[in-house]
Amino acid sequence: MDTETAARTTAWHEQMDAASRRFDDTEAQRDEVTRLRAVSESDVVDTEEQILARADRLLVTGEVPAQAVIELGRQDPVDSIRSLERVIGVANELQAANFLTRGARAAAAVARISLADNGREVPMGTGSMVSPQLLLTNNHVLPTRGAAESVVIEFRAEVDIDNLPNPTVRYRLAPGDFFVTDKHLDYTVVRVAPGPGGVAPGVTFGWNPLIAKPGKIVIGEAMNVVGHPSGRLKEISIRHNRLDLQLDHFLHYVSDTEPGNSGSPVFNDQWEVVALHHAGVPKKDDQGRVLRKDGKLWQSGDGDDAIDWIANEGVRVSVLLHDLGSRRFDPPQRALLDELGLAAVAPREVATARPPQTSAAESLVRGLRGRSTAFGGRRSVLFLHGRGQQGRDPVELRRNWTAGLNKGLTLAGLSPLDPADVHFPFYGDQLVESMDTREAVDSGPALYESLVAEAAHRAGMPDAGDLPADPRERELFGGFGAVVLGRLHDQLGWIAARSGLDSALIGAIFKDVAAYLDDERVRKGVLDTVLADAPSEGELILVSHSLGTVVAMDLLTQLPRESTVGLLVTAGSPLGIDGVYRRLLTGGPTRPERVGVWLNTWYAGDPIAIGCPLRQAWGPDLRDLPVENPKERAHDIAEYLAHAAVAATIGHTLSA
Repeated sequence: MDTETAARTTAWHEQMDAASRRFDDTEAQRDEVTRLRAVSESDVVDTEEQILARADRLLVTGEVPAQAVIELGRQDPVDSIRSLERVIGVANELQAANFLTRGARAAAAVARISLADNGREVPMGTGSMVSPQLLLTNNHVLPTRGAAESVVIEFRAEVDIDNLPNPTVRYRLAPGDFFVTDKHLDYTVVRVAPGPGGVAPGVTFGWNPLIAKPGKIVIGEAMNVVGHPSGRLKEISIRHNRLDLQLDHFLHYVSDTEPGNSGSPVFNDQWEVVALHHAGVPKKDDQGRVLRKDGKLWQSGDGDDAIDWIANEGVRVSVLLHDLGSRRFDPPQRALLDELGLAAVAPREVATARPPQTSAAESLVRGLRGRSTAFGGRRSVLFLHGRGQQGRDPVELRRNWTAGLNKGLTLAGLSPLDPADVHFPFYGDQLVESMDTREAVDSGPALYESLVAEAAHRAGMPDAGDLPADPRERELFGGFGAVVLGRLHDQLGWIAARSGLDSALIGAIFKDVAAYLDDERVRKGVLDTVLADAPSEGELILVSHSLGTVVAMDLLTQLPRESTVGLLVTAGSPLGIDGVYRRLLTGGPTRPERVGVWLNTWYAGDPIAIGCPLRQAWGPDLRDLPVENPKERAHDIAEYLAHAAVAATIGHTLSA
């Protein structure tokens, strides 16, 4: 055994011993859980704070049928802990038909980690993507940058639907770009080097977002673990796992996991990551010696799979995120960490989390022009991005958009695009600077509030008149907002509960849309910036996203007369909201005459596209194409473009 492997083995046994001590020290707490279960006649027990937070999360995300809650509320007051425990129990018993498909999506982001040593590969653990570029695993799996440089990451190391092994897709790590580790919490976060074409692995295989907010699980709920036990092909342990105890930093649970599951994500039934699996608790004799499954003393030569495991321990995601957030990073590392998303920011930190600002004294980053010889010189492709791109590299953004489109083109059997052939105007810095320097506009807040209010209404937020007529049922629904789910009265919270986006992000998008529409200086600054890098003549294929779809509509009134638009694509667009289309330069939903084909693609779970389909407001002369995006990336442009039907429309127009 080489020195590095020996060090990993020692570290793993240290984690196992620490987990065993914590298990022994909490015997009284486990006895109390047993007592509470007997009293409540329910497996679901926890502190009042945890029960309230869990019921809150399940109810606002629609995981419990409203009628089931009404029936439970007739037995006990809806705000009682007993009733809420039953609500959580119902959520565990009733699984939607998409439980397995959601699980398959979560499992796709899980990879096997193997040590590459002199032509041999030795499986040593599991890791999972938690952002497009960052992988999460244990410290005892990857304790140092050197260890990270010596491993291979394999996705799709599993059997297919016919029980045949899939060809794996392999990546190397880039710890020089990002590497954070902590021995006590036993976690490591490291960047995965991009694959062919510079595409990040998360773009291809997805990622499982980390959520800082409480309410993801309570004692007694089922847990699901995905990993590579003993280095085998990917396996999943579902339903017969149960959370037994919540400690300050760790969770204890029963599960059929094995040593190779080190670094595996532990999910709740909604496939949200609740913990990072890191150690098992072995059964011991009176002298503290580890026992085998056959009752005999365990020896190191027996192998870890011979141990009689009585419990497992995982690191709480919220604690892991708090530790990450307490560290200092240089700007490139911070940009990578920011890809975890706002959901990874603790609630008390969201208010102070701000995107990087560009001062007026600094030069603004300019956009990119495509090659004039592209597509035979007859046509041009222009990508028009949305808000929140300030401080980003337009080259990287254009590459990410193109990567998503190329995935869809490949699925459609069409040729991919070279990013260098695409025009990519960049107004991210200009938007922020113009918003920072503008004077206050009285109608600005009113417009923002009206956009959010209309979106909440379209998302199904009930008005007072929409509540049940029956006084008892009306009281129950009122109880949701007044006692259990106070944030349901917050319109952004209601919209967020029905999507995969954080309410702060949704609010920021609507805020920027309102600022663009309400202040002519902001609008002019953005349009001038876009026009500077847009083709001045010829046929244009204009692909826009989010706020960019609003900018695109105004841009169509500003393009030179020599330009025509053979295809307009709007993705994740707010153009169906009355408060948006009435403030366009056209003054309303008037289809631009210079546009040939208009394709509007939207996902029902995308809160920014809440006004879609657009035909209701804009008339029948456009094609509405609904698609299914991953819920946690509901508004992601790469996901929209990766759909074969969307990409095929663009590809066929280019080759016409």
